[in-house]
Amino acid sequence: MSGPAPQPSSSAVEVIAAKRDRHELTPGQIEGVLGAYTRGEVAEEQMAALAMAILLNGMTAAETAHWTQAMIGSGEVLDLGDVGRPLVDKHSTGGVGDKITLPLAPLVAACGAAVPQLSGRGLGHTGGTLDKLEAIPGWRASLSTDEIRTQLAEVGAVVCATTPTLAPADRRLYALRDVTGTVESVPLIASSIMSKKLAEGTGGLVLDVKVGSGAFMKTRERAGELAGAMTAIGAAHGLPTTALLTGMSRPLGRCVGNALEVAESVEVLRGGGPGDVVALTVTLAREMLALAGITGTDPAAVLASGAAYDVWERMIAAQGGDPAAPLPVARHVETLTADRSGIFAGADALAVGTAAWRLGAGRARKEDPVQAAAGVRMLAVPGDEVRAGDPLLELHTDTPERLPGARQLLTATALPVAAGPPVFEELVLDVRRGG
Repeated sequence: MSGPAPQPSSSAVEVIAAKRDRHELTPGQIEGVLGAYTRGEVAEEQMAALAMAILLNGMTAAETAHWTQAMIGSGEVLDLGDVGRPLVDKHSTGGVGDKITLPLAPLVAACGAAVPQLSGRGLGHTGGTLDKLEAIPGWRASLSTDEIRTQLAEVGAVVCATTPTLAPADRRLYALRDVTGTVESVPLIASSIMSKKLAEGTGGLVLDVKVGSGAFMKTRERAGELAGAMTAIGAAHGLPTTALLTGMSRPLGRCVGNALEVAESVEVLRGGGPGDVVALTVTLAREMLALAGITGTDPAAVLASGAAYDVWERMIAAQGGDPAAPLPVARHVETLTADRSGIFAGADALAVGTAAWRLGAGRARKEDPVQAAAGVRMLAVPGDEVRAGDPLLELHTDTPERLPGARQLLTATALPVAAGPPVFEELVLDVRRGG
């Protein structure tokens, strides 16, 4: 039986009023209100009001650092101990076709570092790393701290779900922000991401901050603001942090969807795959190795050698998966074609991600199931010359009733064929360093 609802806290009201009136919150106020909220002593409407005040009035770098520390202090900090390698991690703010963690973690491990990649599930049009890996038969996401530590020492890489006791205040607050229109607050986004990474116990962190139609941050200005906030938190907590702003106006690679992206990641690990996925994987690997203090190793050469694929097989097997097992295949596949001749300008990331979600690859609520085989495969790449009737995209789903909605969306917005070549955006737009 659930206990009584928390009664409004007078101290919480004082904190809300202070931020409403644009005052800087003290460390004591921040620690007090977040601690009380975690214990259930602050009502949801009070925390919603505080989140809205923060959204409207912002927080200083010092406030954000203290807020992050208070969220870390609401739970445990993983003690990974000495695994025999320098620890370094990467976090992406989420995009369409963003499968980079899958080849990146084993690649960096093959270069000599240890990668404790605690990941999440997808929501809406952006995919989740755990959903992708769960397309592999037998693979399990939940590991104990001892299992994480052992796998890091023996394999060098682990990709798994975050533990329930890691920054629990953030888990509650994120759910509240999602239903109160306060997700967009940069200080709250930054502290949410960084509290989990700092509690994870990594020794260095590379951030991939996506920019464009398929990203949470649509403009370089907003993405730069977020990158700056996160590197400042890293600096305040002594964590070497590098943030890269990378383009997300078009999907990464050719595949969007769980099993489809696993298959494409395996292509990369075997020395092939789309050029943009390979390039971003190698770029992020170089930044991670620099933070880990590993010099003289070329991740591009390691990737081409097949050593990263060997680590991939061991990483998947260590978590119960069968890396040789066939991946799920959709029961229904439909091809969309060009309506005229010209140059394929490239599919819009948001439209493709939303279509994959409509086909069953994503979820609208955290408890929704996903289809492992659903998604979109791009048969043409930007700059390809096409004729009317040539295939451009494939729609994959197990539930054919989902096809019309995805088809309508993509036909209307994501199949541009132009008279001239498209404008190509740089893959890496900016780099911010801190910590």
